[in-house]
Amino acid sequence: MNRNYELMFIVRPDMVDEDLNKLISTLESSVASAGGTTKSEVWGKRRLAYRVGKFNDGIFVLMLIEATGAVVHEVERRLRVTEPVIKFLTVRTDEELKRLDKIKKLRDAKKKVSAQPAAAAPVTPAAPATPVTPTEAPASAPV
Repeated sequence: MNRNYELMFIVRPDMVDEDLNKLISTLESSVASAGGTTKSEVWGKRRLAYRVGKFNDGIFVLMLIEATGAVVHEVERRLRVTEPVIKFLTVRTDEELKRLDKIKKLRDAKKKVSAQPAAAAPVTPAAPATPVTPTEAPASAPV
């Protein structure tokens, strides 16, 4: 069963673009050979939140993968043994997408209900109001 994953990995800041493209194409080909699809975005060099190893900066790469869990496990294994990769994180996003679709459907249903004019409900006559007489205050009330 194919699922959607986001794989973010950080490589050394001194890595040459040519080597980075080779690494990305290797990962994409391993996913494609197993029957999955990928889309990659290189976010470029950014400052890390904390020092990792001896690096303060890193080149960030985001891969959107649609494949089985075994394929993603193999990609993670390859990242683990690849020396220029500093960190990586994989997140399964298909459950989140299902939840967001469900919320969107509920909102659309509520909008349809509120947009429809209210059905003409039969008006029931109100009970006749009885006149209320004010009570008289005593005339000689001490102050």
